[in-house]
Amino acid sequence: MVILNWNGRDFLRRFLPAVLAHSEGATVFVADNASTDDSVALVRAEFPAVRRIENSGNLGFCAGYNQALAQLGPEFRYYVLLNSDVEVTPGWLRPQRELLEARPTIAACQPKIRQYSADEVQRQLFEYAGAGGGYLDSLGYPFCRGRLFDTLETDTGQYDDPRPVAWATGACLLVRAEAWHALGGLESEFFAHMEEIDLCWRLQNAGWQVWYHGGATVFHVGGGTLHKSNPRKTYLNFRNGLALVFKNTHPAELPGVMISRVALDWVAALRLLSQGQWADARAVLRAHGHFLRHLGYWRQQRRKFRPRLRLAERPGTYAGSLVWAYFGQGKRKFSELGVKEPGR
Repeated sequence: MVILNWNGRDFLRRFLPAVLAHSEGATVFVADNASTDDSVALVRAEFPAVRRIENSGNLGFCAGYNQALAQLGPEFRYYVLLNSDVEVTPGWLRPQRELLEARPTIAACQPKIRQYSADEVQRQLFEYAGAGGGYLDSLGYPFCRGRLFDTLETDTGQYDDPRPVAWATGACLLVRAEAWHALGGLESEFFAHMEEIDLCWRLQNAGWQVWYHGGATVFHVGGGTLHKSNPRKTYLNFRNGLALVFKNTHPAELPGVMISRVALDWVAALRLLSQGQWADARAVLRAHGHFLRHLGYWRQQRRKFRPRLRLAERPGTYAGSLVWAYFGQGKRKFSELGVKEPGR
C-alpha cells in the first residue's frame, strides 16, 4: 500500500493510525513528493512501521505514483493507491482483495467512498471521488453511482452490490501489479485528475475488468491538494478530459465524441464567463490550447494502446448525455438515468 504525500503532514498524523490498525496483511509505504513541510520527519518519528519512499521532486499524482511503485519488489501482487486524506474502517481491504483473488480477470477495484466529516449527517453522503463506483456517459463525461455533478446522494445501502464499473477512484484503488506494469501505470502527462479513469479505460481495452465493491467503506476529505473551485483544477480537468476520450474512444465513435466535447467545453467556458469566473474560463481555453499543441503525443499514445471497445461494449457506460440528463431533464440521481449494463 502506497500513500502519496505532498505537504500532507496533518493528514498523515490524522489518518495513518487507522491505516496501520485496519489494513491487515498490507505493507504500508509513504511516498513523499519532495514535501517542504516536515512530513517525512513526522513519519520517521511517529510511525516507524511505515516504510518511506522519497521521490526525486514534486512529480504530481501520476509520475509520483509511477516512480514510487517502480521501486517495489516482485513480492507484491497487488498495489493499493491510497490518498493521505482517506479514513479507512475495520476490514475495509478484505472484500476487495478477496474479489481479485476469486476473479483473475479483474485488474482494479474500489470500495464505497463517503464524505469525511465530523457531522454524522454529512458522513452518510457519498463523496465526489468515486462514491458508489465510477461511470462514463456516451461522451466520456465521468460520474458515479451516488454523485451526479454536484449532487450527492445519501447512502441507504442502495449501492452495496459488487459490480463491474467504468472506473475506480484513484483515492482508494486496489490494482493488480501485473496489470499495472503491463500498461505502464498512470499517464504521467496528466499530472493529476482523471488519471485513474484513463488507466481503467486502458485496462478494459486490454481485456481486464474494473469493479466496485460496496461491502467496504472509507471516508474521503477531498480537495486536499486542489479545491474544486481552483482554476488550476479546472484546467487539468478540461485538458485531461479531452486527452482521455481521444486516447481511449473506439475509432468509429471518436469523431462524433470529439466534436461534441469541444462544443460543450466552449459552452462551459461561456457559462463561466457569464458567472464572472474569468480565471476558470481562461483555464478552459488554455486546456484546449495545450491539448492541440501536444496532439502528436496523444496520437502516439492512442496507437500504443489501440482502443477496441465500442460504447455498447463498455461496462459502466450511460448511452445518453449526462449533461442533457442533468441540466436539461433535471435528473439528480443515478437511478433516474436508467443505465443499462452490457449483458444485462
